[in-house]
Amino acid sequence: MSREGVDHALRTLREEHERIADSLLEVEAHQGYRLLKGAVLSGETWRRWEETQRRLERLWLLFDACRQVVEAAERLRARRSRPDPATLAELTELLAGPSVEAPEGEIPLEQRTLLGPDRRRLTLNEAVATMEETFDRVVEVVVAADAAWTALLVPLDEVEGDWREAARLAQELDGARRPEIDRLGRELTAFGRLARTDPLSLVRDGRADTSRLDRLRDALDVLRESLGEAVRLKEDYERRVADLRASVDGVAEAERLAARARDEALRKIAAPVPPEPGPSRAAALREQVATLDGLRRAGRWTELAGRVTELDAAARRALAQARDEQRLSTGLLDRRGELRGRLEAYRAKAARLGLVEDDTLTTLYKRARDLLWSAPCDLRRATVAVADYQRAIKVRESEAGAGR
Repeated sequence: MSREGVDHALRTLREEHERIADSLLEVEAHQGYRLLKGAVLSGETWRRWEETQRRLERLWLLFDACRQVVEAAERLRARRSRPDPATLAELTELLAGPSVEAPEGEIPLEQRTLLGPDRRRLTLNEAVATMEETFDRVVEVVVAADAAWTALLVPLDEVEGDWREAARLAQELDGARRPEIDRLGRELTAFGRLARTDPLSLVRDGRADTSRLDRLRDALDVLRESLGEAVRLKEDYERRVADLRASVDGVAEAERLAARARDEALRKIAAPVPPEPGPSRAAALREQVATLDGLRRAGRWTELAGRVTELDAAARRALAQARDEQRLSTGLLDRRGELRGRLEAYRAKAARLGLVEDDTLTTLYKRARDLLWSAPCDLRRATVAVADYQRAIKVRESEAGAGR
């Protein structure tokens, strides 16, 4: 190497080694590294961290060996401003030859001897390439562990809070042990131990698998909602049951109005016939509401809350069904009124067109009117009759226009 080549190589190596030192220090300052170093690890994460620590130790040793070679070359170069050929040859050997002793453990098995391996020697470029490869593998584990913990620990804390809330609600309700809470607690403890000590075992396709935690969260959400509803019911039982009884009374009133509307429709409408109502839903609901006090006396609040919720929903459905039945009956009468109005409107139109004396129109009008004003009224036939009268007027109107 020339003197200029030596100086350029030393300058490049110094800058390179400064960057390597900064990178190594950044790894050790990384949150994932600090977590791995301070945590109690197990399983896959423990195995990979042990291997990573060994790699990092060898990386520092190799870096130190490179630093010693570079410093030796710098001292040799500093002896003379214009080194002689022998010095240049020695510098060339340090900077480009196999001058770096690799740390123990770097020699592959097939290159070892029975009496023990000789030290493997690398060029500075080979040493840097080795450090880059080792550094990438160290960073891979540190970053993977940090990402896994980030994805797992925050939702884990939230789900553990959900479990504590469920346990508190159960204690507030009656203090009795609940197998479902105990089972979910055991599953959550097992998952939490795994997430905190062996997060890398939960990584699938580069991401932490939270499906097991998600299932626990969903189960606890259902349980907390059930227990919370039971606690609220216990605190406000009398009012809730009174409201439920009032809802059932509303259903009974709606059924009464629906029956009255159907009776009126049957008197006035021959076809179509309103559907026959089924058994009283209000009566069945009252019987079910009467069983609630027995569950309360037995202290079965969770079951009681479920029954109250079911009866609330059933009462709403029954009220909607009764109102629908009433609308079906009143709708028939409304339809008759709408047809009567339409018939008279078209008769007025016929008068404006001077068609009142038209025999065909008079016959069609009388037929429709007789159907609509008879009791009970056949709405199907009346609808056809009104449509026939309407079409006949349009035909006459068209003929009159063509004649003009």
